[in-house]
Amino acid sequence: MSNKKVLTVQDISCYGQCSLTVALPIISACGLETCVLPSAVLSTHTGGFKGFTFRDLTEDIPLIRKHWESEGIKFNAIYTGYLGSEKQIEYVDDLFNSVAADGCLKIVDPAMADNGKLYPGFDAAFANTMKSLCAKADYVLPNITEACLLTDTPYTAEYDREFIDTILEKLCALGAKNVVLTGIAYDCESTGVVVYENGEYSYYKHKKLAKGCHGTGDIYASAFTGALMRGKSAFDAAKIAADYAVKCIEMTQGDESHWYGARFEPVLPELIKALD
Repeated sequence: MSNKKVLTVQDISCYGQCSLTVALPIISACGLETCVLPSAVLSTHTGGFKGFTFRDLTEDIPLIRKHWESEGIKFNAIYTGYLGSEKQIEYVDDLFNSVAADGCLKIVDPAMADNGKLYPGFDAAFANTMKSLCAKADYVLPNITEACLLTDTPYTAEYDREFIDTILEKLCALGAKNVVLTGIAYDCESTGVVVYENGEYSYYKHKKLAKGCHGTGDIYASAFTGALMRGKSAFDAAKIAADYAVKCIEMTQGDESHWYGARFEPVLPELIKALD
């Protein structure tokens, strides 16, 4: 296996099992050299903790990029997660144009909303700017709420295949080459992942758990990126990532003291095995 370098750009929540503290170990476990560009440093994530610290690293991003350029550093994949501002989106666009190796895969998780609402601190202007980044992605990984925002489609929790097909077509019209749409449930008993690659629709249905965990979107996107860069097809990578995320949640269920994230570490051997 060649020495592929993956750059992931997102925040560091020092405690809470999300963002870079998830992406770095998971992608590394996939056998890939994982490089990081932190967009901010927080003492914890913001989902349930109070009084957390926050240090914005926006202005460090172009300085880091310029140093990499001077050293001739390039990456085989650039995977973006939670970005905190429109300016950060613009700086990631600069990274796409400057430190991407030939054939670099650009994977964008437009982490900004869920359950029909934007995350705190985001607004319509941010969602609109995120469209420009998704337009340059080889793979964009939204949930249904994010997909609706990116395509100016009214959100609904009830939908059918026709609605999803329309969303997929709109995302590709935006510019995204391929789409992995997560958390798509056509019935009450299951959920799944839609992969829309080169105009072809495929769907992987998997177990629906009654309760999720913080950070599972980051776990999913990181595992997908790792599997894709290990040579798996987009559908197989989506399947591997979905199965892994479910196992991480199952590993955590029943432990009330572990409310802040998913115990992804004990399940890493199963992810590694799935890549063989």
